[in-house]
Amino acid sequence: MAQWRILVVDDEPMNLEIIGDVLDDPVYTVSTAVNGELAWQAMLTAELPPHLVLLDRMMPVLDGIELLKRIKLEPRFAEIPVIMQSAAGSSRDIAEGVAAGAWYYLPKPYAPRDLLAIVHAALADVEEREAAHRAVRNRLAVLELMEFAEFEFSTLTHAADLALSLAGLCPNPALAAMGLSELLVNAVEHGNLGISYAEKSEMRRNDTWASEVEKRLADPVLGARRARVVFRRAADQLTFVVSDEGAGFDWQRYLDFDPERAFHPNGRGIAMARQISFAALEYRERGNIVVATISAAPQPESRQ
Repeated sequence: MAQWRILVVDDEPMNLEIIGDVLDDPVYTVSTAVNGELAWQAMLTAELPPHLVLLDRMMPVLDGIELLKRIKLEPRFAEIPVIMQSAAGSSRDIAEGVAAGAWYYLPKPYAPRDLLAIVHAALADVEEREAAHRAVRNRLAVLELMEFAEFEFSTLTHAADLALSLAGLCPNPALAAMGLSELLVNAVEHGNLGISYAEKSEMRRNDTWASEVEKRLADPVLGARRARVVFRRAADQLTFVVSDEGAGFDWQRYLDFDPERAFHPNGRGIAMARQISFAALEYRERGNIVVATISAAPQPESRQ
């Protein structure tokens, strides 16, 4: 059982108490700070950094945006996902937070299920990133010689495992794994199984997503569908073409992070992948084919 370290930063004692009650679970170790400066000092002196920071925007001494900037500029902390909780939900406020590195948002006031849904989404990204780092350590040098490969897959487990393996072909596997996982999982989940954006949001809030995926995989029509990924290596770039048998989707809406979706537990993956993982991302036809390109030259780790 994973043990997650969560730092909650909020100057309102009642908010800290409410969050503590919602996260009162053995899998979470929750620490708190009442302003950004105290939180920053706690992070600098802690033996282990938090896996996740739940951060209020408006605070004395050092506000949430300034603390967020510090976190993303410090190499030890740059990969830690930050959930920005705020009553300030304007497009401008959200755009400022995204620019500083906040991809997760929680509006005030919020229901416990909404808090848990966004926490689970952020920690799922942490798990994926840690798996990618393990893949980096374990990858075989022979993978770097591969010039062409084609794979077929049908389940989310196969998609996630295949994404990690393909990431091992890339100069920066940890970055590539996040983006490739998004594309391959989407091919199964949204493509072949036909789970819409709105359906997934509701499933995440009600914690029924996993059971619905299993139900659709057991369907004789949906479960028989296959997704494919084709890898090609050129002198200056790596190309991944991912396709599925679904009806496609309105992909233009998801290439950039839309402030209107900021408070949803899903819907940021394609924008994150496009910005962080790939040199280029191109959807074709009705959206059930996507071409991702990665530079063959090693690149520095991007902040998130």
